Amino acid sequence: MTVAPGGTLPSRAEIEAAASFLQPLMPPTPQYRWPQVAAAFGSDVWLKHENHTPIGAFKGRSCHIYFRKLLEREPGCRGVTTATRGNHGQAVGLAARHFNLPATVYVPHGNSAEKNAAMRALGVELIEHGQDFQEAREEAARAAEQRGLHVVPSFHADIVLGVATYWSELFRAVPDLDVVYVPIGMGSGACAAAAARNAYSPQTRIVGVVSAHAPCYSKSFAERRVIEAPVQTRLGDGMACRRPDAEALELILANVSRIVEVTDGELAAAMRAIFAMTHNVAEGAGAAAFAAAWRERDTLAGQRVALALTGGNVDTALFADVLAGRL
Repeated sequence: MTVAPGGTLPSRAEIEAAASFLQPLMPPTPQYRWPQVAAAFGSDVWLKHENHTPIGAFKGRSCHIYFRKLLEREPGCRGVTTATRGNHGQAVGLAARHFNLPATVYVPHGNSAEKNAAMRALGVELIEHGQDFQEAREEAARAAEQRGLHVVPSFHADIVLGVATYWSELFRAVPDLDVVYVPIGMGSGACAAAAARNAYSPQTRIVGVVSAHAPCYSKSFAERRVIEAPVQTRLGDGMACRRPDAEALELILANVSRIVEVTDGELAAAMRAIFAMTHNVAEGAGAAAFAAAWRERDTLAGQRVALALTGGNVDTALFADVLAGRL
């Protein structure tokens, strides 16, 4: 890997090697310039459809790379565990099934019922613990020590490498992008965007997006140090992080132009707009890039813009409330 200001990011050669490994497991996802979206923004706007992976989210690319390298380092690995709000856990389940590893996944109480069902369908042992992601994460670490399991982190260089393959698809397919908007949960998506941007499109600006009700990364970005913040979002569970990862923050500080906060109301409006204009389902975090760019649309005139639609895993009842305008 090459060293970038603020930390280590994968090189173009590493990204392309990872893409070759993933291709039979994770076909490339499309990027479309939807006519209604472009007309509404008044700009050349593209959506990158990571909601079209086998688990309906960008995380599908991450853990296959991570597990391959894990088993090279630890061929005797007995099993893995992790904590999640849903998409990371599905990625762990998908990759664990491919590599024949037992997987235990911790989620907070009140987690998405349909994401929980999707994880169980992939064969993971699902355990509910704590009131938020951080408490579930701490319990996963305790259980791993007791049971001799490997903890799959939410952020790691090998996870970034897998995620960077979707950004490389976008930058090759849509050259000369002026700006991309990417949601930030634990930071793998934004760091992967930076790696691919540096390799393929160095002139492109990266704008990170967080929930205004889970603002630890925006606060940490402003203060240039790790700052915890409470999580109160109902829609942005994919961004519901209470404490940033220090390595991710360092890379984001070095490579992301700025971070925008969006409210649950803005996420709901973006979810409705995406469905109306493209008939794609976006979960809250999946609509965050659209929401931030929509607020800033007047500044985007004449620019080529890409928005990461990072996932579509939203519970049916919640999505019905969003479409009905009850949120």
